[in-house]
Amino acid sequence: MKIKLVSQEKKGVFIAGIIFFLLLSVFSVSQSQHVLKLSVKDSPNFSRIIIEASFPLSFGFEKKSSYLKVRIGADVAFRIKRDPFYSRLIRSLSWSKERDDYILTIRTKSRDFNYDYFTVLDPPQLVIDFSPLGEGSSEARAGLKRKEDLDRRIDSSSSSRSPSAKESLSSLRGIKTIVIDPGHGGLEPGAKGRYGTLEKDITLAVSLKLRDIIEQKFGFRVVLTREKDVEISLENRAAKANNNKAYLFISIHTNSSYRKDAHGPETFFLSSEATDEEARKLAYLENNPAEIKEGITGESEDEIAMILWDLAQSAHLKQSSLLAESIQKELNSLFRTRNRGIKQAPFKVLTGVACPAVLVEVAFISNSDEERNLLQENFQREIAQRIYQGLVNFIELYSQE
Repeated sequence: MKIKLVSQEKKGVFIAGIIFFLLLSVFSVSQSQHVLKLSVKDSPNFSRIIIEASFPLSFGFEKKSSYLKVRIGADVAFRIKRDPFYSRLIRSLSWSKERDDYILTIRTKSRDFNYDYFTVLDPPQLVIDFSPLGEGSSEARAGLKRKEDLDRRIDSSSSSRSPSAKESLSSLRGIKTIVIDPGHGGLEPGAKGRYGTLEKDITLAVSLKLRDIIEQKFGFRVVLTREKDVEISLENRAAKANNNKAYLFISIHTNSSYRKDAHGPETFFLSSEATDEEARKLAYLENNPAEIKEGITGESEDEIAMILWDLAQSAHLKQSSLLAESIQKELNSLFRTRNRGIKQAPFKVLTGVACPAVLVEVAFISNSDEERNLLQENFQREIAQRIYQGLVNFIELYSQE
């Protein structure tokens, strides 16, 4: 009888130990699980939604008449924490899941609305501001205020720095004109997609949207090297930037490859040496659109190397690399591609530009999926928005250094 009682006691201890272990495991998992926190705040002129995460965020937007869908990609499991709210403009927040993405649907009390967003790196945050459609002009005023705040921050930060740092800052604090270069045009169609889409049409569409976003949200003057389907030489594109005393130059292109799996964005800045063989070939095709079937000659390389360091662009290579990195990071988030880093190549269109300059291959038009996306207005607008955000991040970085 005594032996039987002892056996039951041991069994009870064993079961209790298992239960304790399971509870501890559940508690540990819940403690280590990532969190995505939502909060809503009202200001006099707009309503703000803050999405804060304990992990890196990738996202995209889809706007309808009275609601905005935010598509959030995450490589980790997370739980959602939402504070109660009352808002003059935001009606409700709801979640759903589509394949590997989470969808946040934000419904507004207005039949239509404007929205703007920006990101914070540490901690990772996506901040979205909503305003009624009739108050769209306030975004332009907000953009001008943002520029004034940026200038004040640069003024205050530059007073305590070395002369060389002051010179770097002064080159950016006077930003008044940004030149956007839609690649190709006229008799130079550029690359062609499987369904007949031409690079020159996509680059112009994205560039026009990028111009509108910058002018509306940042209050800067924007000049396009072309505003319609016309052919402009590479030399004249650079000359237009210099004649307008551009402080930043962004050339927009679409990529192409014989590899069917090639996809995603790539951002380049100038160098006499290409990062890799693909970059070398791409630069040649962009520099010589009428000679695609010919090989890269040593003579063409020598010509670029000879003029490269005689031109003012050589003084801006560091800033160009940082601008390229900032834009590439934003586009990686849109395409959910791994960071392949920025690349260098001897693009002629960049050689004569006397300011920080980059060339952005926004997607592979040779990839049928990306070609279809490039034909969509919303996708073009999202690409433009990400390039704009990269531009903003670059300027703010220089205001803090």
